[in-house]
Amino acid sequence: MTQTGMVPPVGGPAGGPVGSASGGTVPGTARLADIAAQARVSEATVSRVLNGKAGVAAGTRQKVLAALDVLGYERPVRLRQRSAGLIGLVIPELTNPIFPAFAQVIEQALAGHGYTPVLCTQMPGGATEDELVDQLVERGVNGIVFLSGLHADTTADTDRYARLAGRGVPFVLVNGFNERVGAAFVSPDDRAAARMAVRHLTDLGHDPRRIGLAVGPVRYVPVRRKVEGFAAALAERGVPDAVVRGLVRHTLFTLEGGHAAAGGLIEAGCTGVVCGSDMMALGVVRAARQRGLDVPRELSVVGYDDSELIAFTDPPLTTVRQPVKAMANAAVNALLEEIGGNPVQHTEFVFQPELVVRGSTAPPPAS
Repeated sequence: MTQTGMVPPVGGPAGGPVGSASGGTVPGTARLADIAAQARVSEATVSRVLNGKAGVAAGTRQKVLAALDVLGYERPVRLRQRSAGLIGLVIPELTNPIFPAFAQVIEQALAGHGYTPVLCTQMPGGATEDELVDQLVERGVNGIVFLSGLHADTTADTDRYARLAGRGVPFVLVNGFNERVGAAFVSPDDRAAARMAVRHLTDLGHDPRRIGLAVGPVRYVPVRRKVEGFAAALAERGVPDAVVRGLVRHTLFTLEGGHAAAGGLIEAGCTGVVCGSDMMALGVVRAARQRGLDVPRELSVVGYDDSELIAFTDPPLTTVRQPVKAMANAAVNALLEEIGGNPVQHTEFVFQPELVVRGSTAPPPAS
């Protein structure tokens, strides 16, 4: 368990001062630019905030201070404030870049409201979700954000969340709706994501009977929804259910999982593969190249997530973008309402994904 958002013992992460004991010195130009970019304000605004000048709106001032925290800079002494409390953030792992992407936005949003995030990661062989929750409750957290946790697993016991609510700890759940849990959920529209990926490939000319789907284990809610969206999209194009079932491969949400799924789909004659994650998509690309196939001339690949570096893969990956910022901010806002004694509706708030077309998709080979 790692506590983030804390003020470091020295100035900036590069060693130079951002604040001094007498009230703070303005960081160098490069650091001003970093803070301004993170807060999405001008460097002049950052300078005014750090020097305690008037004429800056309270919301803008808070954005600059949050940027300092997220980037690891020390606040000038006069600008420091007591934390409003601790908020736990429980995520599956850090190797898939979509999880750090969510964590960064959530942490920044929490810091903007004065809360200190505590990041908990379920690494292999490490603490379980239940053990992490116990540790967070023992630390006196004000609330918890769960990202792709056991709530998304249809085989998991949901009583753990009822017990957490009984301990008086507000929480919100991201990615994976479960009607048995009384809480606010924030999700992308996974069915729509699969449909738009299929539509993109068929618009390019791919035969819907030759479009495959590589996704994770069937017990997860987002996986089931992607399969439902994929099946509906093919059914609209006249593909029988029996054929659809043969075009779906359940595997792991990893590069190796995508590689394994690709073998069967390529052998089945697929000219396009829709994937449940960008990591899986990269595995499909690797498998295609090992078989001597060119991506995208001989096999088109569509990912899902659009984490930060995906635009720079070879080829740049066409993918369905999760609305990370909107979802993360919605989760934080819902949790803070609960903490403030204003319970939000215990339902699912669904956000629309976006197709991002790059270089891994093209019309199918002429043959």
